[in-house]
Amino acid sequence: MAYNRLQTMKNNIEAIRVTFRLDVEKRPPNVVEREVLGKYAGFGGLKCILNDANELADAAKWSKSDIELFAPTVELRRLIHDYSKSDKEFAAYMDSLKASVLTAFYTPSPVIDALADALRDQGVKIGSFLEPSAGQGAFVDSFLKRYPGAETLAFEKDLLTGKILAALHPSISTEITGFEKIDPDFNGYFDVAASNIPFGDFAVADPKYATAKEIAYRQSTKAIHNYFFLKSLDSVHEGGIVAFIASQGVMNAASPFVRMEMMRRADLVGAFRLPNNTFSGNAGTDAGSDLIILQKNTRKKALSADEEFFIQSLVDRDTKAPNNKYFAAFPQNVICTEAKVGTDQFGKPAIIYKHDGGVDGIAHDLHNALGESLKLRLN
Repeated sequence: MAYNRLQTMKNNIEAIRVTFRLDVEKRPPNVVEREVLGKYAGFGGLKCILNDANELADAAKWSKSDIELFAPTVELRRLIHDYSKSDKEFAAYMDSLKASVLTAFYTPSPVIDALADALRDQGVKIGSFLEPSAGQGAFVDSFLKRYPGAETLAFEKDLLTGKILAALHPSISTEITGFEKIDPDFNGYFDVAASNIPFGDFAVADPKYATAKEIAYRQSTKAIHNYFFLKSLDSVHEGGIVAFIASQGVMNAASPFVRMEMMRRADLVGAFRLPNNTFSGNAGTDAGSDLIILQKNTRKKALSADEEFFIQSLVDRDTKAPNNKYFAAFPQNVICTEAKVGTDQFGKPAIIYKHDGGVDGIAHDLHNALGESLKLRLN
């Protein structure tokens, strides 16, 4: 399935229209509206909304490749403007959406289902579930289907996406704010935290972490993906599971401090490198990503061989592409049908992984690899 920006844009606008209408009429969505809301895919692949689109003259500044999205962008701005109670509220909505362009890439549900199924197959019980970066709730849907009645807390920072999440999931607690605002009472509370966490080197304002004595905590506030791992390990109880899809930056980064801290406080259940076409259909991005599964164990005395590998990133002498020793040791955890040297979205050397089975093929192979790892390493 190719990513169609125009169709995604139209689906997003309709979902936002429905959300505003439900807000005004103070009611839950009907069956048809639920379907419209479910097609919301965020603006991760739609950088065009960062361009000026206030009047027709602005179209002259748009590139040829984006011009078909000019009219829908004008429509999006008008829609938000019409429903905003003030200029200040309108500006807040637009700023929030623009911030989400860089971090919101939605995971295809078969991939999430593979994870949720694998955990359930291994007998993992979930009574309380945390989704720290929920989007419109794909992880929430998948896990609640398998664990109906699990008490669920979901965070979504983007104001409009948060409203859609709340409308689609009236039975869960939705916080439309950043995960760093989680109540300290939830420390050690959850059975499982699972999410596709924000990609990118964005800083997080968490005063407690920023002033911590451990270097890993201080460092984690500089990169949002590292922060989400450590903060979520705080939020699950001993033996609880953190399963995140994250950018390859977590495992490939030159600095080992955050990985060392993760291994100090949790057992590595498994890490899986996902192919670059995992998100192509849903978010139009070919960003490389990993699924990393940790089980909290703050009493551990020593690291396993796997965990020693996980801490060590490396750079290939010939290709100059970064990698992690763990994948050199466990090539079966690289989910792909082909791998070749190329460049990442920043033009730096990278190994590009492809899977010719599309999303369903990826989910199938991931499910099998997950089963093996969980059988061996889940306590």
